[in-house]
Amino acid sequence: MSEPQIVWLRRDLRLCDHASLTAAAQAGPVIPVYILDDDTPGDRKLGGASRWWLHHALESLARDLGRHGSKLILRRGSVCDVLPELAEETGAKTVHAMRHYEHWWRRAQGKLKDLLNLELHDGNYLLPPGSVTTGSGTPYKIFTPFRDSMFAAIDGFDILPEPSLTSPDSWPKSDGLEDLDLLPTTPDWAGGMREFWGEQHGTAAAMERFDAFLEVSKDYSDDRNLPSEDATSCMSPHLHHGEVSPRMLWDAMSRYTSEGARTFRSELVWRDFAQNLVCQFPDYGEEPYRDLYTGNFWRNPNRGHVIENDLEAWQKGRTGYPIVDAGMRQLWATGWMHNRVRMITASFLVKHLLIDWRHGERWFWDTLVDADYASNGTNWQWVSGTGVDSNMFVRIMAPLSQSEKFDAGDYIREWVPELSELRGDDIHDPEAKGCKPDDYPAKLIGHKEARERALANYREHKD
Repeated sequence: MSEPQIVWLRRDLRLCDHASLTAAAQAGPVIPVYILDDDTPGDRKLGGASRWWLHHALESLARDLGRHGSKLILRRGSVCDVLPELAEETGAKTVHAMRHYEHWWRRAQGKLKDLLNLELHDGNYLLPPGSVTTGSGTPYKIFTPFRDSMFAAIDGFDILPEPSLTSPDSWPKSDGLEDLDLLPTTPDWAGGMREFWGEQHGTAAAMERFDAFLEVSKDYSDDRNLPSEDATSCMSPHLHHGEVSPRMLWDAMSRYTSEGARTFRSELVWRDFAQNLVCQFPDYGEEPYRDLYTGNFWRNPNRGHVIENDLEAWQKGRTGYPIVDAGMRQLWATGWMHNRVRMITASFLVKHLLIDWRHGERWFWDTLVDADYASNGTNWQWVSGTGVDSNMFVRIMAPLSQSEKFDAGDYIREWVPELSELRGDDIHDPEAKGCKPDDYPAKLIGHKEARERALANYREHKD
C-alpha cells in the first residue's frame, strides 16, 4: 500500500468540493485530522459560540467519514508540534490542507513548510484571494468594481464530488470529541442555540436549509432587510466552518436568475472581498485602515465606569432602543443576528455611544457562531468609517426609524419579552409613546443628542 496522506482540516469540515481531500485520496490512504489549536491564534482563539458550533460540525463530519469507512483523528495543541509528530507516527510524508489566509495561519503554514511536505490547496472561497485584480494588476480596495470583476470572472464551477477514501494499515490514536471541551457545561449557556439551530449541522443539513431558501430567494433583495421575516439563508456559520463551500452555493443557485439571487451572490462575493482585504492588510480585523480621528475620539470603557456601563448595556441588550436590544439578545441566545440588525447594533455602539468599534468586534468574535476574522473586521470597519471601502462616519443610522421602516415589531416582541404586549408603532419607541414598561430601561442617550454629539466629535477630531 502507498504511504498514507494526512489531511489537516480547519475551517473546511466537509467531504465534497474539498481539493485537499481529493488530492490526498488520489495519492494514497487518507488520515483526516482536526487539531484544536488555541496556541497559534493567540488572542484569536475560537470564541465560545464558535466552539459550540465546531463540536457539532466535527460530530457530523465524523459520521460522514464513517460512511466511507474512514475516521476523524482529533488532537489538540500547536499545529507546528502536532502535525510533525503525527507525520512521524504514521509514516506520512505529505500533509494536505486548504490554504487559510488569517495572519496566524499564514505564519504557521510557512513554518510547517520548513518541517514537512505541506501541500496547500484553494477552495474555501469563490476564487483564490488575490487572483482577481484591477487592470493594472493591483488588488482591489473598493467593493463594487471587485464584485463586477468577480461576476465576469466566474463562469460556473466544477464541484468536486466526495472522493473514495482508503484507510491506512493502522490508525493513529485520537482524542475523543468530548476531550476537546468545546461545549459549555458550568453553566450550560447553549440552550438557546440548541433551540434555534436544532440539528442543522453538517453538509447535508446545510444544503437542505439552502434548498428551502432557494425556493423563496426571488424576494431576497427586499425581504433580507425585514428582521421579523424568516427570509435570510442562515448560511454564514455553515460557510465559516466549511460545512459547505461558497462554490457549492453558487452552483446550487445557477438556475436562479432573479434579483434576489444576484443579491445573494453579491454577498458571497463580499465574503471574498473581505478575505482579499485581509490578504493586503493582515491586521485589518483589528487595526483601522484610516486613522481618521485624532486625540481621544472614542469613549474608552477603560477610562470610566459610565462608559463601561454603556458598553455592558449594549452587550446585554439594555440600551432602551428596542431594535438594538432585540438584536443583542438574539445574538446572546442563538449565536447569530439578523444582518440588517447587525448593522444597526454596530452603528449604535460606534456612533450613538462613541465606543471604539474594536470593542464590538471582540464581542461579536466571542458570541457569533459565524465569527470570521476577515468578514467581522471588514463589516465593523465599514460601519465605523475607518475601512478601505466604508460608510462615512457622518452617515449616522437612526435605529428608531430603521425599526419602523423595516417592520421589526414582531422581531422585537420575540426577543424583548418586556415589550411583547405592545402593539402597533408603540413597539419601536415605547419611551417616546409614553408606554415604556417599568422593567424596560430608559434610553442611554436620545437619538438627537447622540447624533449631535457624534457629529461634534467628528468635527473636533478629524484630520
